[in-house]
Amino acid sequence: MARHYSTTQLRILLIEPSGVQASVITSYLQKLGASHIEHVTTAQQAMTHLQKNEYELVLSAMYLADMTGVELLTLMRSLPETQNLAFILVSSETRPQMLEPVRQLGVCAIVPKPFTQDLLQRALNTTLDYLSDDTSFDEEVSLDSLRVLLVDDSRAARNYMRQVLGNVGVRLITEAANGREAMNLLEASSFDLVLTDYNMPEMDGQQLIEYIRKDSWQSDLPILMVSSESNAGRLAAVEQAGVSGICDKPFEPAVIRALIGKVLQQNRHD
Repeated sequence: MARHYSTTQLRILLIEPSGVQASVITSYLQKLGASHIEHVTTAQQAMTHLQKNEYELVLSAMYLADMTGVELLTLMRSLPETQNLAFILVSSETRPQMLEPVRQLGVCAIVPKPFTQDLLQRALNTTLDYLSDDTSFDEEVSLDSLRVLLVDDSRAARNYMRQVLGNVGVRLITEAANGREAMNLLEASSFDLVLTDYNMPEMDGQQLIEYIRKDSWQSDLPILMVSSESNAGRLAAVEQAGVSGICDKPFEPAVIRALIGKVLQQNRHD
């Protein structure tokens, strides 16, 4: 059965140690249409609530009394009942070493403090996109036969991407933990689309793209890089290597849908 969520349907668990900040965030969420909001101040309280109640979204600060938002999200991703739960981080933290693990763990959005209602709205839109099914490409096209190779060394990131792909109707998904594994799979099987991270052990995303474009028998494969890489020189090298598109982590599911739609359109005219 198709799932379609609106903001009014979201059951949200807000984790914020500051009462003032919690009031501001709650007020913004209510103005955007959310009405089912529960507030706790610690990670332990949050885990207790998550075990007893159902939520579609966890919205958390970075620094809590008993652990960081990174540690909380790591714990959530390790448990079957919470591993795919939508998560938004609201934080003034800007250090890459703190934010990078959050991006790799499959987060819907990172909202900076101080934030605006517009930023929160965009984060909620991305969350709704992540939660809802949307297979409205073309009535004549079925995604059941689209073969996707998903390459990322983070299992949590792959789980997040797999759900996004599943929501748009993709069923044939093969996973690889690095570029070397992906290369071996590409030698043995055919695919219609590759989604890859940049920073991976054994063989990174750029090397994988170069292999596909220069040495693979599937050199024309569409390739989307979904990565938190911010080095302009590295990204320029990836573009020169022949990537079809680059989007940031955390990414908006609409970007993935747009690329898949483009691939389907190209295939219909080949």
